[in-house]
Amino acid sequence: MNNSGTFTKLRPLSLLRQLSNCSDSTCLQVLSNSVSWSIYLEQGKITYATHSVEPFDRLERHLRRLSQQIPLLTNEVRVQVRLMFEPDSHSQLIKDDSNSRSHPREYQAISWLVSQQHLHSTQAAVLVQELVKEVIESFLLIKEGTYELTEPLDRMPKICRLGVEKILEYCQVRLQNCQAFVPKISSLYQRPYLLINSKFDDQDLPNIQPDLINWMKGFSLCHLAVILNQDEIQLARNLYPYILKGAIILHEPDPPYDKLPKLFEEQSLFSKLISGLVDTKQEPSNTVNSYPNIPEEKIVPVQRLPQISTPSKENFQEPTISNNINSASKRVTAATVTGQKVHKIVSVDDSSTILKEISYFLENENFSVVTINDPVKAVLSIIRHKPDLILLDLNMLGIDGYELCRIIRNNSLFQNTPIIFVTGSKGIVDKVKAKLVGASGYLTKPFTRAELLKIVFMHLT
Repeated sequence: MNNSGTFTKLRPLSLLRQLSNCSDSTCLQVLSNSVSWSIYLEQGKITYATHSVEPFDRLERHLRRLSQQIPLLTNEVRVQVRLMFEPDSHSQLIKDDSNSRSHPREYQAISWLVSQQHLHSTQAAVLVQELVKEVIESFLLIKEGTYELTEPLDRMPKICRLGVEKILEYCQVRLQNCQAFVPKISSLYQRPYLLINSKFDDQDLPNIQPDLINWMKGFSLCHLAVILNQDEIQLARNLYPYILKGAIILHEPDPPYDKLPKLFEEQSLFSKLISGLVDTKQEPSNTVNSYPNIPEEKIVPVQRLPQISTPSKENFQEPTISNNINSASKRVTAATVTGQKVHKIVSVDDSSTILKEISYFLENENFSVVTINDPVKAVLSIIRHKPDLILLDLNMLGIDGYELCRIIRNNSLFQNTPIIFVTGSKGIVDKVKAKLVGASGYLTKPFTRAELLKIVFMHLT
């Protein structure tokens, strides 16, 4: 096989298959639409796979799913992982030797979780398996790009080795389920919004889960699924009748998720992909949840994936608008939507421009935003409003963010309230000092709406 080349349509599948038949160890590096994929193989088995679009957001989503069953994976631990390992232009808490620079940062983070006993090695294997499946799923949708084979990382710690065919079998089911929603849904990173207006009176709307209404504020289907602890495709299936009717509109993925390949709209291309994958020939059923119960003594990390079935396009039953999506939930009306909990966010900054930007980004998503431009008076105002999250500028006249954070943390009301430092210049945040005064994270100016929502996703959902 050549060590580099250019994709033609559907070449990702055959390229991965060829590598799985080789006994060599290598790293397949792929570039398409400014997104890079890295797939690490050892003797035909996948040891890890990642792509360049928000790898720590991907890790956070899967860690949160695991945290439902692993109490040691607390929010504080997950925040610490990002502070330590998520790459940015600031100083790192971890030692940056030549070997660690070659490792994917999120893989280092998983290894650290194991070393600190926040994860058992078998649980880490389950985590790696789920991350790999998500990455390979997007990899198979690449229509064209370039690839290169590079030397493997000899010192990279091996958490597990995954059979390529089993991964492809799982991805076949996922893609086949997703294809049922095309062209209405072209990406699981699209952002659903529920429309409540005169066009849709109460009788037209079936039951819908109230928690979903509460968080349908710019989060993607992928992120909503984690918030609700559901499978992404099952969530898409639940929302599909609303989308068909026009009661839910889908916005395109926020950058950088818009760079990831979309589902095939051409049925012929999808058919070629499916025909090249494993033919499971099983009866149709719903998509499985990402994480089954995983008691440590029963986890076999590399042997096999959960049993899954392959529903065909013909057998897929489109839900109708008259179906109850959640029979136990309340009927949605404008009153019930506005009656859901609105999270209050306080932003402290001596820049009126930044305060207006934060208000615009968040109030458009139905959050309650309180802006404070006088840091000296901030503490009394924060006590009065009792926010769910605090955004705190680091450099302000009169009092800096570190001191203000320390004062806020000393109040028993706010010992567990997320406090996010907002910094105006790269390299200014000292993460060790931020951790000592009790900061929960940081946001670098200038920031996008998607980056601000990512902070909310991490700390409020």
